[in-house]
Amino acid sequence: MKVPSPGESITEVEIATWLVEDGDYVEKDQAIAEVDSDKATLELPAEASGIITLKAEEGDAVEVGAVVCLIDTSAEKPAGGEAPKAEAKVEAPKAEAPKAAETKTYATGTASPAAKKVLAEKGIDAATITGTGKAGRVTKEDAVNAVPSMGTPTGGSRGTSRSKMSMLRRKVAERLVEVKNTTAMLTTFNEVDMSPIFALRKEYKETFKSKHGVGLGFMSFFTLAVVRALEMYPAVNSMMDGKEMLSYDFCDISIAVSGPKGLMVPVIRNAENLSFRGVESEVKRLALRARDGQITVDEMTGGTFTITNGGVFGSMLSTPIINPPQSGILGMHNIVERPVAIDGQVVIRPIMYVALSYDHRIIDGKESVGFLVAVKEALENPIELLMNNDVKKALEL
Repeated sequence: MKVPSPGESITEVEIATWLVEDGDYVEKDQAIAEVDSDKATLELPAEASGIITLKAEEGDAVEVGAVVCLIDTSAEKPAGGEAPKAEAKVEAPKAEAPKAAETKTYATGTASPAAKKVLAEKGIDAATITGTGKAGRVTKEDAVNAVPSMGTPTGGSRGTSRSKMSMLRRKVAERLVEVKNTTAMLTTFNEVDMSPIFALRKEYKETFKSKHGVGLGFMSFFTLAVVRALEMYPAVNSMMDGKEMLSYDFCDISIAVSGPKGLMVPVIRNAENLSFRGVESEVKRLALRARDGQITVDEMTGGTFTITNGGVFGSMLSTPIINPPQSGILGMHNIVERPVAIDGQVVIRPIMYVALSYDHRIIDGKESVGFLVAVKEALENPIELLMNNDVKKALEL
């Protein structure tokens, strides 16, 4: 079997996990491995039934088209589903090898008397020294060269571990550094009184869920508020293409979701044509596919603007990084009851801080601030600006 191409521009993948073992009998279309590309984790199905021989290790980076396993299609399926075992070979008893001369070994950190004296003067525990002497013994030279820790000795664990970053995580890291180095990124902030949305959800969320099978969450309000603001400020729905600015007459909204392999950014296509029910259904579908590792490269390709919600993890405020080649990203945060002034009176309201990071090369301050104010206005007056003064019709109740 050769590695199939997961999508355009992808030239290699990484074997994340083998789901079968060498010598197993596999069925056609059975998932035999999970492979990481720089955009997503995908399952590799068996192309035929038979006994499999693995030709790549977990963690190996293999080129698209490279052979990663062999399947013996002539092998019959064994009873009980187990792979046939090779006949055991009976070997003649071997003559007992002569015993090697006994070698005295030392426990890690065992120090010679001279080394102990030097280490005691320095206040260093011999157990923290890697000995170069015979069988790991700490010599006087090791003790002399040992450098005491400048911190307060605690006696606690000081172990470290090293693990290989997945191809997806490495690609994300490269893209984030590229954004910081190649865009003129700025962030503007505002705050939103979430009381009107709270009131709508309290009154209609049960009816909405029973009618449509999905919850009435915050994402539909934010997505539709963003769509409205993008139509008012089209420069935010644009991106750099060489020396030209490419603008879109549609709104493909990327939503950042946390998956088992890291951050995924699936796309809600043509969000300008969706209702509250449509947005909530699509958010649920994409989030479940990302959680289950079933999201495809195509579902994460494109997007003209991104919404990310750090509030689900408790973030009060952040400066989200642009998702290239897009020019803007809206950051949602947690909702906290705060004292605010309304008509000269101090009242308690559920407030969310929102942040818009944008590429200043094509989006001016006036447009970025205006865009975020438009989002704020729609969220604080959703019945008029998002529902055309007809809540039941907007919610399809």
